[in-house]
Amino acid sequence: MTGNINQIFNEKDYYEIRLESIGGLGANLCGKMVGELAVRYLNLNSAGFSSYGSEKTGTPVKGYIRFCASDKEIRVHSPVVNPDLLVIFHQALMRDAKTWIGCGAQTQVIIALDQGQDEWMGYLPKTVGGCYVVDARQIAMETKSRINVVMLGAMAKVMGFIELEHTRQICRDSLGRKYPAALESNLKGLEQGYEQVQQLSQAQLDLFQSKSGEETEQKMPDDGQEWGYVTAPIGGVNPRFGSTVTADLSPSRQGYLPVFIKERCINCGLCDSTCPDMVFQFAEGEFKGRKMMVNRGLDYYHCKGCMRCVDVCPVNALVRGLEAEHSDKQYFLPNQDMLRAPDYYIKTGPDGYITSESYLTEKRLEGGEV
Repeated sequence: MTGNINQIFNEKDYYEIRLESIGGLGANLCGKMVGELAVRYLNLNSAGFSSYGSEKTGTPVKGYIRFCASDKEIRVHSPVVNPDLLVIFHQALMRDAKTWIGCGAQTQVIIALDQGQDEWMGYLPKTVGGCYVVDARQIAMETKSRINVVMLGAMAKVMGFIELEHTRQICRDSLGRKYPAALESNLKGLEQGYEQVQQLSQAQLDLFQSKSGEETEQKMPDDGQEWGYVTAPIGGVNPRFGSTVTADLSPSRQGYLPVFIKERCINCGLCDSTCPDMVFQFAEGEFKGRKMMVNRGLDYYHCKGCMRCVDVCPVNALVRGLEAEHSDKQYFLPNQDMLRAPDYYIKTGPDGYITSESYLTEKRLEGGEV
């Protein structure tokens, strides 16, 4: 555990925290609660902000918080580069080398790691000072709370200078008025996060870090999304303007997903109408002897688990299910127009833009020969 904060301030001017998350997990609110807690209950000065795109859910979110002694001013308002505490809200973020930027021997890391998913720890760099894990998603499901309050409890335990009662009180202040019905369940999640966060032993660290190689960057797959003058489409057309089209939204699900029971489906299309992320794959087909658009399946890459489709389905062809029990996803049908892949571009209709290769052969992606 980090220990007495006064000792930290003797060594440096600030105590700095960086949150690495995915939109929908509540990191923004978590950062606000930590900052407010420091001011109200620890007699510290605090400053913090979050960084996220317009797409929000399913896309990267970063939070930055700084503490300092009450007799000093916080004059630095830039992103936290060298964190004392790095909090990773989803294990999938571990494979992104940018997550680990600035981590050194002073950095304590908390990772929301699903039980039995230790293979992710192969991405842990050798430079971190200590690592803690907590199965935040499972705790949130069991207590009917949110991942952010579970991580708040884990942060309090690891930092060592925040009392559990202070975190309870900040939750009452932040959630009690706005969501009074959810307060008790979130307090349970907070307490479980505080109690269940575990520090990895040195033997475990050595095992995981031995798999990571000399540099985390070497494990990063080349997803072909870095565009320069060689790889960009002719004319500089950008098909990824402010959307989640090429993003994998599945990490933002919090343990549940819509399960499709095809035998019940009447192909009414209500699910497709209410879905915010074009998950449902309708195509021409036949239903009860009539030609019509038929629901062929779901693109779970782009499903963030909002369950709107479950709410509107009139025949219970879509039901809420535990993701851990449906790993096969029987009707998983990736949207070919939205796949994230390095070897081709997103289709944009009959007048699709020209790629560098198609320019040489006078052919377009969708429109045939020019």
